[in-house]
Amino acid sequence: MTPELFSWEFATDPYPAYAWLREHEPVRKTRLPSGVEAWLVTRYADARQALADQRLSKNPVHHAEPAHAKGKTGIPGERKAELMTHLLNIDPPDHTRLRRLVSKAFTPSRVAEFAPRVQELTDRLIDGFAARGEADLIHEFAFPLPIYAICDLLGVPAEDQDDFRDWAGMMLRHTKASQGGPRGGVARSVKMMRGYLAELIHRKRETLGQEGSDDLISGLIRASDHGEHLTENEAAAMAFILLFAGFETTVNLIGNGVYALLRNPGERDRLQASLAAGETGLLASGVEELLRYDGPVEIATWRFATEKLSLGGQRIEAGDPVLVVLAAADRDPERFAEPDALDLSRSDNKHLGYGHGIHYCLGAPLARLEGQTAIATLLRRAPDLRLAGDPDDLRWRGGLIMRGLRTLPVEFTPQQN
Repeated sequence: MTPELFSWEFATDPYPAYAWLREHEPVRKTRLPSGVEAWLVTRYADARQALADQRLSKNPVHHAEPAHAKGKTGIPGERKAELMTHLLNIDPPDHTRLRRLVSKAFTPSRVAEFAPRVQELTDRLIDGFAARGEADLIHEFAFPLPIYAICDLLGVPAEDQDDFRDWAGMMLRHTKASQGGPRGGVARSVKMMRGYLAELIHRKRETLGQEGSDDLISGLIRASDHGEHLTENEAAAMAFILLFAGFETTVNLIGNGVYALLRNPGERDRLQASLAAGETGLLASGVEELLRYDGPVEIATWRFATEKLSLGGQRIEAGDPVLVVLAAADRDPERFAEPDALDLSRSDNKHLGYGHGIHYCLGAPLARLEGQTAIATLLRRAPDLRLAGDPDDLRWRGGLIMRGLRTLPVEFTPQQN
């Protein structure tokens, strides 16, 4: 029997439905709740092929868009706010040029330099609830950590960062917009963020060369001033997408990851013993496994066929939207042994959690750093961490692209800061 997709029950545990699709209809045309028809790709081999296929464009201009689907395949409000020219919406050569400019902020050495700041933020957030012995790990920990980190990286002044946190919160609370629900909250937050970024870019252009101007937005401005032809709209769009894509993925990595560890006490005990012994190998492989097992991005962002092509035995027409289901591909038994089991020491783990090909997630090194730091510090400072309440009472945010919990209430022995 064909499973029901995109219901609230499906959001709670989509993996049985994805298993059915992998076996029976691995490339399936589906009408989404928004009314848009798109191909869902669920097998690992097909997914990897699609992610790297240059005939599948990221640019929405290639969508053969019917009237009822207008504006429903991107981030609400980004078109009106002139924020379309970012890495998730463009192809080479523009993609190559913009990615080269921004990638300088995510080199291994730059991310390593940022590690002490991530640790400082992590400790400060845990200090805020350690003495209570209870917390909502989403709202008090997993959500603010990447927001403040990406604001620091972009160069958002400390006095403005709470505004960014509010705008990001509006996006999280209204993620069902991608399923055809209310879109106003996300669009309003995008509009406010666009206005702020325009003003911030203007201020930073006036202070280039002064102390403290080595942030990412200043770097984008320098690039535009040194012949790279980066327009103000491009700079604003790049800053916007780094925030938009860079915070929710990490929120879900931390939230989904901690929840998976709480549901798998044997693996959690292994990790705690490894950390207590001063080892980091299991932490590194463990975060990769958490990305595979219940990753932050359920479905890769939209792609559109630029010509007729074959995928998984199906004929895709020019203009058709294609959605690669990362969550399904990463549990494909043809690629992963015992895919529904959490194994923190899994070695052969070329998961697709951060994509594949030229659109591989630029911020993956920073997200991994934040995930490893957050999980290790939390287990060290709250060693008896446990879920507060019934797991059946937890709710997942309804959305098409991201997968994450609305709340994650936990309790532990109160700790002195």
